[in-house]
Amino acid sequence: MTDLNLPTLPPNSTTSDGWRARIALTFGVRREKTRVIASQRLGPLSVQRAFYPEDSVCHSYLLHPPGGVVGGDRLYVKVQVNSQAHALITTPGATKFYRSGGRLAHYHQHLQVDEDAALEWLPQENIFFPDSQLRMQTEIDLGATSRFIGWEIQCLGRPVINEHFDRGQIRSSLKLSIDGKPLLIEHFNSLNDELQRSSSGLRGSPMQATMFITSSDDVLLEQIRDTLLSLKHDQIVSGATRLDNLIVVRFLGPQTEPLLQQMVKVWQTVRPSVMGREACLPRIWAT
Repeated sequence: MTDLNLPTLPPNSTTSDGWRARIALTFGVRREKTRVIASQRLGPLSVQRAFYPEDSVCHSYLLHPPGGVVGGDRLYVKVQVNSQAHALITTPGATKFYRSGGRLAHYHQHLQVDEDAALEWLPQENIFFPDSQLRMQTEIDLGATSRFIGWEIQCLGRPVINEHFDRGQIRSSLKLSIDGKPLLIEHFNSLNDELQRSSSGLRGSPMQATMFITSSDDVLLEQIRDTLLSLKHDQIVSGATRLDNLIVVRFLGPQTEPLLQQMVKVWQTVRPSVMGREACLPRIWAT
């Protein structure tokens, strides 16, 4: 069994300060299918029964039953994908970071993909409610022959009801490493709505999203750019670049639905080349 390297947390899953929750999942090949071969959890974080809409690929849905994160919560998610395994992980809905009441919430995600393993990390958006206070950290560790398609979607306030992130603070960081060498380190930091208003930040948009695709293929990069041009939207700004063997695709937009539609189209474009399979949408996205 893989060493899950879970952080030390108090034995109780909840305290007066908030939830203490963690989940660690290891995916490996058993009987010609990718399966969850090890699982440890504390508190409300859990995973649904695996689905197999495309035979050997394991589709998993990560759940946080309380429905959102509040001040004082500390959540830790670790995913390990062993060699030859292929997992697709998503969430049944947005992760909501609620008003904190002055307390700080912590959310740490660590994804580790071994050589010759594949992970598709496709969670739905993070919604930051006004007056939320959050420290969020995402670490992605890949091998030289790992295959990875992942994204992060950040939403300041709830634009669908014209709600702005006019108070609160978000400090989010992401580090992606290949063979132990950092290839991409970036931050998403916002004090109140400063980032949204900044011409060098979100340019007035409440939503920002980034896709990460392990590929050094310039042909695929041009296919992505052609896809983005074909999806041209008056209010969505997008672009794709390559950093060595990583393609990074960025989006700015006004609302979740049109932005997510474009990201799914890019995923459908790249999946046959990166994963060797046509896109198979998680069934939860249709509910």
